[in-house]
Amino acid sequence: MNSGQKRDAAIVGIHEYPSRDVEGRFSPLQIKAESAAMALADAGLSARDVDAIYDAGDGGGMAGLGISEYLGLKPNVIDTTMVGGSSYEFHAAHAKRAIASGKAKVALLTYGSTAHSNAFAIGVGGHGGGAGMPGPAENMERFCGMTLVSNYAMVAHRHMHEYGTTSEQLAEISVATRLHAMRNPEAVEAMRALEFMDIRETSIQDVVSSRIIADPLHLLECCMISDGGGAVVIAAPEVARDCAKPPVWVLGGGEATKYPENGGDITTSAAAQSGPLAFGEAGVSPDEIDIAMIYDSFSITVLTLLEDLGFCKKGEGGSWVEGGRLRFDRPSEGPALNTDGGGLSSNHPGMRGIFLLIEATRQLRGESCSQVEGASLAVAHGNGGMLGSRHCAGTVVLGRD
Repeated sequence: MNSGQKRDAAIVGIHEYPSRDVEGRFSPLQIKAESAAMALADAGLSARDVDAIYDAGDGGGMAGLGISEYLGLKPNVIDTTMVGGSSYEFHAAHAKRAIASGKAKVALLTYGSTAHSNAFAIGVGGHGGGAGMPGPAENMERFCGMTLVSNYAMVAHRHMHEYGTTSEQLAEISVATRLHAMRNPEAVEAMRALEFMDIRETSIQDVVSSRIIADPLHLLECCMISDGGGAVVIAAPEVARDCAKPPVWVLGGGEATKYPENGGDITTSAAAQSGPLAFGEAGVSPDEIDIAMIYDSFSITVLTLLEDLGFCKKGEGGSWVEGGRLRFDRPSEGPALNTDGGGLSSNHPGMRGIFLLIEATRQLRGESCSQVEGASLAVAHGNGGMLGSRHCAGTVVLGRD
């Protein structure tokens, strides 16, 4: 690690809730609480050590209050930032700042969801909303019938038109993440529980031959809808030194938002703003990154974000991902992508940002099922909202000693 990098805070505990189908037996709050207990145990800490809570309101009730009361916590810092799937990258960056300022020493991030058990059809929904005055989405787009998945399909079509990107190139992302998922027992069990058909590694032909969901996106380019959750513990250096596992340092963070504008480019995401901020604070460049944990709601999400984060130039993502370079066993060719199987083949309970931090930490500890030899730097990038319209981007760079 660069000696000039600030080691203000480190991830010291993680846990991923193992079940992707709880069948109504557990609530989101129960998933959050169990994950919190296990992540604290992973760190060698207890609930008594926690003095900062980060919560995106996923456990029901008033955000920040439910988990605090459930665990009997009295935190000094309560952050309830809610920006969809990027919330947990925002939380990690905010925890780093709070710890560096001396306001907290141990921060707890938790997530729980029963999206699958509740039969929440995420992709076919629109912008949400309801009663009251319409916002920009309702006023300008909702009446046209745009669904979530059609928004991403629109970006894919534009990327194809603008840069010549092909469905076969997009399929490389699904193929790489399924390869990693098949090495992850929890991901394989998730696909069984969610009744995936023909569970195995896939080929590019498999992906482009799967049925169209929203032209040009195929079934195997769309994330699953699962239950699940997890927790992350972030601690000050003086605490991290005595924890049970080696620290994974939060080196840099970046945050940004993007929304429709006249003359705007829907193939460029807010990552183009948040990425340079995170890499700049960490003092590293994209070509130094070993692990890329990138929000994969759809294949086009990943392709766009890889470009915007600087792994390749805008419009060159299609050719850049060709040939299996995103696999865990091709470390010399670029970062390994979503080595847990990602949202496409491991889990996606609605907001997947916390799992990006969890698997990045596993990799930097040497604990992944698709371990990249010698991995020392990782990026976790969350995308919250809808890629082709309004969304937030959270980029976090992580490193080991």
